[in-house]
Amino acid sequence: MHIKQVIIQGFKSYREQIVVEPFDKRHNVVVGRNGSGKSNFFHAIQFVLSDEFSHLRPEQRLGLLHEGTGPRVISAFVEIIFDNSDNRIPIEKDEIFLRRVIGSKKDQFFLNKKVVPRSEVLNLLESAGLSNSNPYYIVKQGKINQMAIAPDSQRLKLLREVAGTRVYDERREESVEKINEYLQTIEERLKTLEEEKEELKEYQKWDKSRRVLEFIVHDTEHRENKRKLEELQKVRANSGKEQQQYADLVREAQEHVRESNKKLKDARKDVGAAKEEKDILSTELQQLLREKTKLELGIKDLTDDVDGDNKSKERAEAELERLRQQISEKERELEELKPKYEEMKAREEECTRALALNQQKRQELYAKQGRGTQFTSKQDRDKWIEKELKSLNKQIKDKKDHETKLRDDLRRDATKLTELEKRIEELTKEMERQRVAIDEHNKQYYECKKRKDQEQCTRNCGPILNGRDSVRKVLETFQERGGEWAKIADQYFGPVIENFTCDKTIYTAVEVTAGNRLFHHIVESDTVGTKILKEMNRQNLPGEVTFMPLNRLQVRDMNYPNDNNAIAMVHKLKYDPKYAKAMKYIFGKTLICRNLECATELGKQFRPRVL
Repeated sequence: MHIKQVIIQGFKSYREQIVVEPFDKRHNVVVGRNGSGKSNFFHAIQFVLSDEFSHLRPEQRLGLLHEGTGPRVISAFVEIIFDNSDNRIPIEKDEIFLRRVIGSKKDQFFLNKKVVPRSEVLNLLESAGLSNSNPYYIVKQGKINQMAIAPDSQRLKLLREVAGTRVYDERREESVEKINEYLQTIEERLKTLEEEKEELKEYQKWDKSRRVLEFIVHDTEHRENKRKLEELQKVRANSGKEQQQYADLVREAQEHVRESNKKLKDARKDVGAAKEEKDILSTELQQLLREKTKLELGIKDLTDDVDGDNKSKERAEAELERLRQQISEKERELEELKPKYEEMKAREEECTRALALNQQKRQELYAKQGRGTQFTSKQDRDKWIEKELKSLNKQIKDKKDHETKLRDDLRRDATKLTELEKRIEELTKEMERQRVAIDEHNKQYYECKKRKDQEQCTRNCGPILNGRDSVRKVLETFQERGGEWAKIADQYFGPVIENFTCDKTIYTAVEVTAGNRLFHHIVESDTVGTKILKEMNRQNLPGEVTFMPLNRLQVRDMNYPNDNNAIAMVHKLKYDPKYAKAMKYIFGKTLICRNLECATELGKQFRPRVL
């Protein structure tokens, strides 16, 4: 046995994982400059094989971890791979992997990639000659020089330690100490037994005296009782006749008591039966009363609902009729008033026009009359006319200015309108772009959701798919065996999803209704499913399997509604009639409806599962 490979990571100066190989099975020399890690390399081997690094405190564990720049190292390991071709270690493998992992709170050993306790590792090393009691299978620096200059007695002691005899000497000394302790305990126990022996002899002597005295007392009492018994027998002989009479009376009384007890038992049985019958009748009466009360309350509620609905309907009809009558009356009044209104309106317009003409004529007359009396000379009249012309010119100028301002406002409004139209057009284009972007995001969202559902289905369906593959392997095994096993394989019909077809438009509805039951396996009987499961367990095959034995499925016929807006899902599936039980068991209670209102209404009436 020799070391083939050493793997170190995170231990002292070795931060990254380093693999040291190959090793010669005889001699190996490690050469390097100071600080290159030679000592730490030997410490790593001692860390796994020797007892020097056992029972470490937390701060000592942290001292073994690599300290340097970069991220902190939280754990380290050293793995040694042995060549066990000579089977020195009692494990039937040519290579032995021994790893020790250490951290701030853990210290574990791994043997061939499995966690093992420290004691098991020590036992294996000791069986290979690497005993903790013989520390010289690892010779440290300076030990050879120390042995060379040591005296003969120390060399002899060293040879004993290397040969392993010191272990046996220590065990012999321990055994001698234990034997002496056992001998001392035995002597103390013998001394205690001698004392108990003397006490037992004394007890036996006094016990013998006690038994003699008890015998004398019992003999005396026996003689006295014998004498009294003889006297009682004489008295009994004299009173025999009276005793016979009393015995006859006692027998008669006993017969009477037996008859009375018999009658009492019969009466108790009758009473018990009557009580049971009474309890049964009381229970039935209470049940009937509860049902009667429920029915009466239900009838009352229905009656109240019907009366309330009828009264509400009557009130609504009466109110509707009253409103209709009022509308008819108001329409008739409107028809009667409409011609009068038109006539009065025409007269009002004529009067208004006549009034306007008269007022205009009056103003003209007043103006002529005023102008004729207003001016005393032609010059005064011309001044007034010039004044009026100036006033009119000023008004015309103000009107033109106002018109100019209005035109400017109209131009500004037209410019602003053009800008607003351009802005609206830009916002419309931006809105279209946003709508396209939203549609694209929605498309990506639905694709991501679909991909997520597929990934989730793949993750969740892993055990189910493994179970399907395992069942196929079992069926192949049955077919190879032939005979009765082949018949069992013929009674397996496959997963539910493989035994029907449907239109693509109802894929989602089918998936929601069935769920994982799509992957249930249809078999002829429960015996077939049991034998397949036993064979899977025997072959230790992975996966989850759920069987649907046709002989165990209980399916009742459903009365589906005759409605154009709903159809039973099972009618949309195409399958072999021999799988009808399985299909009705899964899809028989589901309806596919046109809209939500129809689904709600049918769900209240028939209580199926509605999609």
